[in-house]
Amino acid sequence: MNPIVLIPARMAATRLPGKPLADIGGLPMIVRVLRQAEAAGVGPAAVAAGDPEIVEAVRAAGETAVLTDPDLPSGSDRIVAALAVLDPDRRHDVVINLQGDIPFVRPAAVRAVADLLAAEPACDLSTVMVAEADPAERSNPDIPKVVAAMQPGGRTARALYFTRSVLYGEGPVWLHHGIYGYRRAALERFCAAPPSPLETRERLEQLRALELGMSIWAAVIDEAPISVDNPADLERARAFAQSLGRTD
Repeated sequence: MNPIVLIPARMAATRLPGKPLADIGGLPMIVRVLRQAEAAGVGPAAVAAGDPEIVEAVRAAGETAVLTDPDLPSGSDRIVAALAVLDPDRRHDVVINLQGDIPFVRPAAVRAVADLLAAEPACDLSTVMVAEADPAERSNPDIPKVVAAMQPGGRTARALYFTRSVLYGEGPVWLHHGIYGYRRAALERFCAAPPSPLETRERLEQLRALELGMSIWAAVIDEAPISVDNPADLERARAFAQSLGRTD
């Protein structure tokens, strides 16, 4: 396997416009995500940007960014466009799609999606999940859940379905976090297909892959990354960055 990590980013976020360039402890958020990706050590990392301001900020930090069509409909389409520029010879057979709004994502989570593709030949697409920390999370429609067939050892699972609905019964409810590893052919097939009925109904892009008959596997991570979706999340991320610099 020869992975590459690509981080889609655009300025026009509804709840927090301009968030890729939001300052977190002296660095733009997108640069923090990129450096966490590099720390994972799975392959080269770059930003697939929808706006020139993002490209300029990333390059000013000494990192790699590609400007893509701002009208592309999704982050997955954006990474396909960037991939065509960065790897026209198709040397990279695995593409890791890392969200640009998780500035403190653990490198181990990035490695987990690559390791899962290496370990499971039948896996087309890998991702991560974490056990619920609060029972209220299982009824929160903003938090996608994974209906998972756990494997021996309890650290990996075959994903059967993803939903925003409430899940009942004994045992943990697994919460999905959007780090994806694709085999390159699976990514291209996914992006060539139109949005599927279940994807549209649940507003969950990964259901398109399941409706296409792809196999999705999930690795268990022990801690959910901080996701920045609104101003309150941004302040929480800034406080966390400040705490990292403390010595007391």
